Amino acid sequence: MPLQASSPLGRSFARFFTLFLLILIFVSFTLSISLAQSGKNHPWSDTALSAGERATLVVKEMTLDEKIQLLHGTGMAGLSPMSPLAVNSNGGAGYVPGIPRLGIPALQISDAAYGVRNSGENGRYSTALPSDVAGAASWDLEAGYEYGALIGRELRAQGYNMSLGGGVNLTREPRNGRTFEYLGEDPVLAGKMVASVMKGLQAQHVIGDIKHYALNDQESGRNAVNITIDKRAARESDLLAFEIGLQETDIAAVMCSYNRLDGDYACENKYLLTDVLKKDWNFKGFVLSDWGAAHSVEKASSAGMDQEQPGWIFYGDDLKQAVETGKVPATELDDHVHRILRAMFATGVIDDPPQKSVVDVVGGFEVAQKIAEQSTVLLKNDHGQLPLDASKIHSIAVIGPHADVGMISGGGSAQVDPPGGNAIMPPGKGNTHWQDHIWFPTSPLKSIRAKAPGAKVHFASGADPAAAAALAKNSDVAIVFAYQWESEGMDLDSLALPEHQDELIAKVAAANPHTVVVIESGGPVTMPWVDQVSGILEAWFAGSRGADAVANIIFGEVNPGAKLPITFPKTEADLPHPTVVQPPPQSIPNVLQGEPWKQIAKGLAPFPVNYDEGVKVGYKWYDAENKPALFPFGYGLSYTTYAYSKLKVTPGKNPRVTFTVTNTGKRAGAEIAEVYASLPAAAAEPPKRLVGWSKVKLNAGESKEVAIEVEPKYLSIFNVEQNGWQLLPGDYGFMVGGSSQSLPLKASINLK
Repeated sequence: MPLQASSPLGRSFARFFTLFLLILIFVSFTLSISLAQSGKNHPWSDTALSAGERATLVVKEMTLDEKIQLLHGTGMAGLSPMSPLAVNSNGGAGYVPGIPRLGIPALQISDAAYGVRNSGENGRYSTALPSDVAGAASWDLEAGYEYGALIGRELRAQGYNMSLGGGVNLTREPRNGRTFEYLGEDPVLAGKMVASVMKGLQAQHVIGDIKHYALNDQESGRNAVNITIDKRAARESDLLAFEIGLQETDIAAVMCSYNRLDGDYACENKYLLTDVLKKDWNFKGFVLSDWGAAHSVEKASSAGMDQEQPGWIFYGDDLKQAVETGKVPATELDDHVHRILRAMFATGVIDDPPQKSVVDVVGGFEVAQKIAEQSTVLLKNDHGQLPLDASKIHSIAVIGPHADVGMISGGGSAQVDPPGGNAIMPPGKGNTHWQDHIWFPTSPLKSIRAKAPGAKVHFASGADPAAAAALAKNSDVAIVFAYQWESEGMDLDSLALPEHQDELIAKVAAANPHTVVVIESGGPVTMPWVDQVSGILEAWFAGSRGADAVANIIFGEVNPGAKLPITFPKTEADLPHPTVVQPPPQSIPNVLQGEPWKQIAKGLAPFPVNYDEGVKVGYKWYDAENKPALFPFGYGLSYTTYAYSKLKVTPGKNPRVTFTVTNTGKRAGAEIAEVYASLPAAAAEPPKRLVGWSKVKLNAGESKEVAIEVEPKYLSIFNVEQNGWQLLPGDYGFMVGGSSQSLPLKASINLK
């Protein structure tokens, strides 16, 4: 029966229908306004304008509350209060709400040192690349670009638009638990490599950052330590790596570090953030604090910290009040906001926001394996022990903790979750926890068996050294996989292999002289057994496809060409600092008081660490102190050999170094040809410094001429009085060869 409009039910329906239409019209109108505001109709949507011009237009339209909102995160459990707005986080390390009415998206931030973090917790997948120090061992800028590009693609696929990778602290202290996250001991190598990584990452329209600025070279007491170093030494070492990284790419962000420098926390250190970074280097991006590294409002703002993470202990209501009362100038506030917006426009995260998609797993495997093959360093190869000939090998002993199931990875905020969980745990029990030892399911045993199908390949964990030695004795060759784990939040007690692995290797080598050791580490290790084994490979933390990469090198499908970005000392007694300085009790949060983040924010009692070695970092220390290394910086063997000849150095604004490299062996390879320079005696510098290199691909018997133009800055000293780089007049020596300690070509020129 049709409903009559005059009936009570009909009238109710009519009123309901009218109300529904009004609501629909209102929602549609509101949505259209929202879409118009967030769409392409704003003046700053004009892509013909520069990123800075677009940011300026946005700032003019922002309210004070909107500006403040952009300058802090929404919290992280255990490090700050939590905002209700954090519910919109993508599950990463940080979240900054956007401003929809102005078309400004949120910042979805993830840790991503060697891959995207927290994928397991969020039900996603991430490729684990070889550790950052491994990438540096490739000395390959194109590989660095691929490294960053893969991380950028996977960040976007998972819904992130900002990365927290880009570690470039120099290895001043090799026991630092984050050595694996960094790019070695030389500022030129580290700076150029981080620039390449960031170019690749930001090309995917993801904000990149470099960190930890600056001199955060140990984890012990990192929230309290006060670093002292003279300005010239700082500018010529740690800060030079940042300077090169910034000058070679438009990096969007710099993360200020936990430590103090000359009494001031890095995140409220005017010398670091304003005088050097924003003025001397003309940095246009923004400075964000490390997570929990902010300690003030006015001092931090004036010094140049633009954004607090992960919460709003200082840059929330307190910053708003400081602006309203004039303690923080409005122009200063606008500069912080402008820098963040400019970075968002410059990197494309506003014009091309990420769209969640399926990660390219197969493509990630290919990149990870390629980089692992280019970064594994052949340190020793007596009597041509490697490569192994699968057709002539009848039995192989694979020995080492968990070498039957996986390879270890670096921990802390860099940790990437392995597919299926920790490979050494039962199915369903392998979730990642802070500072767990996480093994990726890339099995050396399986990869070696695949390469030698005709051989008997047996495994021993090494838990019973006698049994492992017996297996080695009855095998043609023994391959020992040894590891040294590292993580953020700790430093190594020593560079020795843990869990009695040195004793295991010695027993295996005593049983079989044809013993090859594969080291999985984040940095250098000591090797008391070095003279007992026939081969050594440094595989670093090798990533998702590390086992296949190592197997390809062991069996000769890949010719190793990587070289050390870091010196391996003979003994820790040869290091500039015999031990890592530990914090006193008053410099550590008191867990009995609860909420350590509040104690850290307030400021812990400082304790001193003096970098009195100054510019003598890594090989420069060993050269200056006449200390021989176990394996020197820039060292690495190949399955072929190379010869150097015809050195010529031409003076000029950028001195030109030319020479010839010849492959004198029987197979193709890639030689990393290194150029070092010595400065006039008046400079009072270490004996030499790296000023350039070239990765030269050569077929057997082939020769190529190499030309390298040397940037004047790499030949200069930093003049503190003039606050600038100074090229001293005098004689400059140039040395060329295959490592810092193998430099057969030498020439000198006079520069004025």
